[in-house]
Amino acid sequence: MPQEQNPILQLRVALTGREYERLREFYCDGLGLEPTQVWSNDGGRAVLLDLGKATLEIFDEAQARAIDEIEVGRRVSGEVRFALQVPDLKAALDRLLAHGATLVHPPVVTPWGDHNARLQDPSGMQITLFQSPAQPGAA
Repeated sequence: MPQEQNPILQLRVALTGREYERLREFYCDGLGLEPTQVWSNDGGRAVLLDLGKATLEIFDEAQARAIDEIEVGRRVSGEVRFALQVPDLKAALDRLLAHGATLVHPPVVTPWGDHNARLQDPSGMQITLFQSPAQPGAA
């Protein structure tokens, strides 16, 4: 039986912040991403960043609480939280902290073996950085 094509071709998340330049620097310079597109119109500005493979996780409150407990020790995230898999957790964390991130909780080892750290971007968005144990450089 032939595999059916996924009905969704791409996930895009749009962040709107009062401090555009600070957010742009955080995500471009902090993660080392080059914009794939840059827009400017009627005084508005935007960049498009390729974040690789995207998935959408949908949690109920109990699961969100469980993940927050594992990563931070208490329920802290809002309705939306990013989780970004990085090749080198320490390097990514250091870069983002140097570009305005606030550390919510230092790295922990999850029950499934990933190394996760929680931070907040300059607009307050919570982000989990994670590195899988199979990745080079995983502690």
